[in-house]
Amino acid sequence: MDYHHQPQQEHHHFHHYDGEENSYMPQEDDWDRDLLLDPAWEKQQRKTFTAWCNSHLRKAGTQIENIEEDFRDGLKLMLLLEVISGERLAKPERGKMRVHKISNVNKALGFIASKGVKLVSIGAEEIVDGNAKMTLGMIWTIILRFAIQDISVEETSAKEGLLLWCQRKTAPYKNVNIQNFHISWKDGLGFCALIHRHRPELIDYGKLRKDDPMTNLNTAFDVAEKYLDIPKMLDAEDIVSTLRPDEKAIMTYVSCYYHAFSGKQKAETAANRICKVLAVNQENEQLMEDYEKLASDLLEWIRRTIPWLENRVPENTMQAMQQKLEDFRDYRRLHKPPKVQEKCQLEINFNTLQTKLRLSNRPAFMPSEGKMVSDISNAWGALEGGEKGYEEWLLNEIRRLERLDHLAEKFRQKATIHEAWTEGKEEMLQQKEYETASLSDIKALLKKHEAFESDLAAHQDRVEQIAAIAQELNELEYYDSPSVNARCQRICDEWDSLGVLTQKRSEALKRTEKLLETIDQLYLEFAKRAAPFNNWMEGAMEDLQDTFIVHTIEEIQGLSTAHEQFKATLPEADKERQAILGIHNEIAKIVQTYHVNMAGTNPYTTINPQEINTKWDKVRQLVPQRDQALIEEHARQQNNERLRRQFANQANVIGPWIQNKMEEIGRISIELHGTLEDHLTHLRQYEKSIVNYKPKIDQLEGDHQLIQEALIFDNKHTNYTMEHIRVGWEQLLTTIARTINEIENQILTRDAKGISQEQMNEFRASFNHFDRKKTGMMDAEDFRACLISMGYNMGEAEFARIMSIVDPNRLGVVTFQAFIDFMSRETADTDTADQVMASFKVLAGDKNYILADELRRELPPDQAEYCIARMTPYTGPDAMPGALDYMSFSTALYGESDL
Repeated sequence: MDYHHQPQQEHHHFHHYDGEENSYMPQEDDWDRDLLLDPAWEKQQRKTFTAWCNSHLRKAGTQIENIEEDFRDGLKLMLLLEVISGERLAKPERGKMRVHKISNVNKALGFIASKGVKLVSIGAEEIVDGNAKMTLGMIWTIILRFAIQDISVEETSAKEGLLLWCQRKTAPYKNVNIQNFHISWKDGLGFCALIHRHRPELIDYGKLRKDDPMTNLNTAFDVAEKYLDIPKMLDAEDIVSTLRPDEKAIMTYVSCYYHAFSGKQKAETAANRICKVLAVNQENEQLMEDYEKLASDLLEWIRRTIPWLENRVPENTMQAMQQKLEDFRDYRRLHKPPKVQEKCQLEINFNTLQTKLRLSNRPAFMPSEGKMVSDISNAWGALEGGEKGYEEWLLNEIRRLERLDHLAEKFRQKATIHEAWTEGKEEMLQQKEYETASLSDIKALLKKHEAFESDLAAHQDRVEQIAAIAQELNELEYYDSPSVNARCQRICDEWDSLGVLTQKRSEALKRTEKLLETIDQLYLEFAKRAAPFNNWMEGAMEDLQDTFIVHTIEEIQGLSTAHEQFKATLPEADKERQAILGIHNEIAKIVQTYHVNMAGTNPYTTINPQEINTKWDKVRQLVPQRDQALIEEHARQQNNERLRRQFANQANVIGPWIQNKMEEIGRISIELHGTLEDHLTHLRQYEKSIVNYKPKIDQLEGDHQLIQEALIFDNKHTNYTMEHIRVGWEQLLTTIARTINEIENQILTRDAKGISQEQMNEFRASFNHFDRKKTGMMDAEDFRACLISMGYNMGEAEFARIMSIVDPNRLGVVTFQAFIDFMSRETADTDTADQVMASFKVLAGDKNYILADELRRELPPDQAEYCIARMTPYTGPDAMPGALDYMSFSTALYGESDL
């Protein structure tokens, strides 16, 4: 920074160097009264003052290393003062002698004194002798005078001004509180806040911590040196380790921040002032440009519009004049109002611009020639003059055209109606569709033409009216008379042409009618003979191509006989064909002789000679094909008969064999002779013999497959089908297995229940007696009769209960096994629900309930847990917590209570 100051007119208190907070001491105080410098403060001052001096001396290309040594000869001291003041001092002495050095130091001290600073107790000799205290005091005096004295903030100056500036700048930072130039700066946040306030991009202030002063101080010192050109004048460790940092060192360093940032503020203030002035000028210039542009656009619009309003040339059509009127209304409603606004806005902008120019001491605005407000007003007056009378002229002209348009519209309507009627009439009359029409079509065309002739005569009046209206428009000098006359002439010419064409068409229709009546008789005869012959050929083709399905040799022989009879009728049929074709040839001869265009077809039939010949050729082609098909089918039927006999021979043996075995097994199962073990042995021998019969079944399956592949669906040589054999064989295997199983179950039941062989025989005898249908099962009524015969006396409820036991699946039948189970329960000594219940009561110590602990103590673990999981809680009056109902459980084990 540049610290150039002019000499002050008034005297300040002399600066007294000491270690106390106050920098201004009374004039009579002597320097020597101060105590010796605190060593820590002296160290801080040496570093700070040396760095401060070097920050200025480097501008002269030099620096100092030792502050009390390098200023002894006075040369660098004088150079320092010249740099910071921007003034030239007296020429220094270049000698090496003490007297030369004293002279130079005195020149420097004299320059300081000339700036209004009285130096007390600081003499040139002490400086030359290298007195550290005196040298530091002198440098502090220079710093106060040139770096701090002229600081001014809100009517405070020097030290107080610098302190106030720091407080203002750090006010937004809650963790910074600057009250002095010593301990307020120890945590380093004050320095960081000053930098962040002016250059926020240099420091991430949010990451700084108050309890980390070393990082904060070094961050501020490094950033200030790198980006603000402020050398490191302080040592972070010295500040942290000193109870109270040196105030002068802090002030010196902080003043560098002030000068670094205040210079920037001055530049910003100057730039803002310039921008403000330029902005006013730019705004005024923009208003001028806007006025010029708006005025030019408005004048151009008026220039274009006035000729349009003054145009009184009438249009020829009502539509065009109405469009003019609509355009004028659009002008008044849509186009002019925005221009009225623009004119008003132009005057407002002009007045606003002149006011702004006057307030900003600028000369008044003079628009370009012809664009004054008065010029625009004159042009506007001419515009409104052009409007007068334009609308009235438009309305009068519209009324005049309306009268002419009515007559022209009447002409157009009648002409349009007539033209619509005549459209296509000439083409219709010139058509020659009658040349290819049938007789009935010709008769219809004649009637249609007669109706047209009547209609043509009726339109004569309209043609005359059209001609009369055209004549009247000509007399009234209608603007579009040429087109009216041309249209009228076209209508009259067309009318004459229609009359000529009508007469020619009538003659042609009558001539064609006579020719077609002759041809029609021949067509009718052709149709009467062609239809039955065609039907015969189609029937023959259908029969010859019909796919036949036969199952016997007799059937194929019948088809062959019928085919031979058909072939015998072919010669007579060919004669009829040639006769029919002869009729067609006669018609062709008439057409050729009289040049009749026979594009039409026979109205009585769709059959034509080509179709007859094609079908006849097809019949002749199909006959030998049918011969071959019948021969091949005859051979196939012979092979099928051989397969039927082969299958039937085996099936007629196997079927009865299966039936016999089924009956034998049934007899064995109900026999009463021998023991159950004898029956079981006998049945197993039967089972072995049945299994050994399986190869014969497999062989029959092979023959059946051949029959299926030949698509043979019936066989008169046997009543057995393969499905019958399969079902019988499966039933046989199932029956022998089931019967063996029943005998095994009877043995198990007998042994488990202790039933004697005599009892078992009695049960079998009773069951066989009441198995009236001999199915191996008794139905409900047979079972009831059996029980009654054995001495049971029971009602419906009791019988229903017994049926639920012997027929739990409700099939309505009782098997022998279920019958044995029931009878053995009635006669044998088995456990009952009451007995199980009594056993549980013993375990429960005669209680009506039992506890889980009692079950676990008396029963094996898995059975105890089984009971606990399935017993329901006991709910009787004597129940206790955890009581289980063993009575319901016992009953559930046997379904209901024991029989």
